[in-house]
Amino acid sequence: MACPVPDRVTSGFAHTPAGSRGAKLGGMSNLDRAPVPSVCGGRGFVVAEPVRELLSPRHVQLGESTEVRRLLPNLGRRMIGAWAFVDHYGPDDIADEPGMQVPPHPHIGLQTVSWLHAGEVLHRDSTGSRQTIGPRQLGLMTSGRGISHSEESPRPHARFLHGAQLWVALPDEHRDTGPKFEYHPDLPTVTAPGLTATVLLGGLDGSVSPGTTYTPIVGADLALRRGTETRLPLEPDFEYGVLAMSGEVHVDGVPVLPGSMLYLGCGRTELPLRAESDAGFMLLGGEPFAEELIMWWNFVARSQAEVEQAREDWAKGSRFGEVKGYDGAPLRAPELPAVPLKPRGRLR
Repeated sequence: MACPVPDRVTSGFAHTPAGSRGAKLGGMSNLDRAPVPSVCGGRGFVVAEPVRELLSPRHVQLGESTEVRRLLPNLGRRMIGAWAFVDHYGPDDIADEPGMQVPPHPHIGLQTVSWLHAGEVLHRDSTGSRQTIGPRQLGLMTSGRGISHSEESPRPHARFLHGAQLWVALPDEHRDTGPKFEYHPDLPTVTAPGLTATVLLGGLDGSVSPGTTYTPIVGADLALRRGTETRLPLEPDFEYGVLAMSGEVHVDGVPVLPGSMLYLGCGRTELPLRAESDAGFMLLGGEPFAEELIMWWNFVARSQAEVEQAREDWAKGSRFGEVKGYDGAPLRAPELPAVPLKPRGRLR
């Protein structure tokens, strides 16, 4: 069941002419040593009409000197479609620093999306994959019933590191699928005067990503030249959000600055955009996720028992395989909270 909206309208583009430094940066792991359980999913709080809800980031300290801007889960918004976790980091000057250093750690019930605007990340996982991911190249890892991986800045590495880490929740019928990793260096693009859109997942304006998806979803990276005005075609039964990466873009009249996200609700057939400067941003959307979830540490589950079992399996060294080649010990799982973990849907 999708959002209750008017009949679908097909629309193409419409156009109007027109640093910080950090020692170590976290990647696809939630490195928070006291992770707060998040209850996600369910359609009870999906906004079934267009809205303009600006989400401020929660600043999360990862390690001793690195801070990321967490947009999902947010106090006012837990998910956007199947997108369940979004961190924005950088640009960080890591010329004289180790850069990203994330030891082996486990995942269940989700896909991770590695997305960079600057720098490189070396990915290793328990399926034997080893791949360096560069700017606007898709690294897509499906955890399914269980996978472990590590991420690090190569040696030597580029001076700047800037990107986003994103998770996609797997629906119940696919959450026990076998683990796998996909690397797609060449992704489809949609172009228009002053605009280039790279399609990460799903489809946009007829261009479809090769990345495997398990729910109706879209993820796209857009670059707008200063002064560009355009309208982006959307699916009215999807809910959407825009994550600003760089520059200043006005989304449906709302200025969205780097490190913030604008939630847009459902019911839109197009999205007005205007660039006040050269700007980069991500469009995230999908059919509202019906299932209720528990997200704790690096696990997306349906019950506390499932989380407890995954944590125990990781501690015992079973189920998640071995990441070979990483120079260091794997991460230890944090302690579970004293309060029960219960799936509750889209709480605000």
